[in-house]
Amino acid sequence: MKLQLRFLYVLPLFVLQMAALGCNRANPQAAGPQMPPPPLVSVVKAQAQDVPVYLDEIGKSYAFESVTVTPQVGGRITQRQFQDGADLTKGQLLFVIDPRPYQAQLDSAKGALAQAKAALELARVEFARSSELFDSKVIAKQDYDSKKSTVEVDQAQVESAEAALETAQLNLEYCYIHSSIQGRAGARLVDVGNVVQANTTGLLLIQRLDPIYADFTITERDLSTVQKEMTRGTLKTLVRLPSDPEEHVRGGKLTFLDNTVQNGTGTVFLRATISNPDHHFWPGQFVNVRLVLETQKGAVLIPNQATQISQKGPFVYVVKSDNTADLRLVTLGQRQGDNIVVSQGVAPGENVIVAGQMTVAPNSKVRVDTGGATPAAGTQPSAPAKAK
Repeated sequence: MKLQLRFLYVLPLFVLQMAALGCNRANPQAAGPQMPPPPLVSVVKAQAQDVPVYLDEIGKSYAFESVTVTPQVGGRITQRQFQDGADLTKGQLLFVIDPRPYQAQLDSAKGALAQAKAALELARVEFARSSELFDSKVIAKQDYDSKKSTVEVDQAQVESAEAALETAQLNLEYCYIHSSIQGRAGARLVDVGNVVQANTTGLLLIQRLDPIYADFTITERDLSTVQKEMTRGTLKTLVRLPSDPEEHVRGGKLTFLDNTVQNGTGTVFLRATISNPDHHFWPGQFVNVRLVLETQKGAVLIPNQATQISQKGPFVYVVKSDNTADLRLVTLGQRQGDNIVVSQGVAPGENVIVAGQMTVAPNSKVRVDTGGATPAAGTQPSAPAKAK
């Protein structure tokens, strides 16, 4: 009987304990706090690669040749033989100045030359006759000298008339104005019917666009390095428009280094020459110029997004073999496309975190994305970054 009563007391307590245990299982918060899982991160392997050492500058493009067409004789424009903006060939006819006055001058010069030659011929005949008479002592020495002088004067008159004829011929040729270079015509500055003055009135601007110049400057701090690499012959220039993708660059040759440092700016002027057959570059446009100095062997590259900034400087998280995140202060070099050079702080082959860094604490455990670590994307040595 006592055993039955004890069982009746114990059974409700057992039922309550089992009910409480079931509630704890259904409500984890009632069972006490649990540790959150390690944060999920994506990693990329740092890789060693040869990369260019470069200077990025902003420059401006200029025509390889630029000519302002100016008349060499004055007169009225009677013809125009080109269209504005046309591609011109060397020697192509552009303008015609009324040639009639100059044709008349040429005809007059021809007549004057014929007259001078006739006078010279007569003077020579008379001098020959005088020479015979002088040898026979028929005429005086004074008459002989006079005839001789007349020949010399008439000879000078012929030479003067020949020069005048050549000048008249040139003036007539100058009435037909041709292009002195191959290039692209700008907008005409005068129309047919206008009267122009010799050597004062500009008629047209012609610019040669292929090849084309890219002018830029460097600081005097970089001058010694540029001079050294220029002596070695390792300099290369890569040029693109600011609107062009970074991989769309055109190689050029450094063709000019100025002989002085500008006092006001402390910069040195340089010029690169670039092939431009499709007229991609236009005179007056700003361009991004990369001057490649040398190649750095075995540089360590990591993606740009792996780097962060703290009060102590740039840093990255490196995932160690035990899946803990190691905070590394790094020394950064130049950008290479989507990657950046790390001079100190990361070794080739180490896994750097590129996504999920904001949830990572130093020396804490992390979960690496199941995609696995992939090497940093390769960078072509010629791929330019944005100009400074």
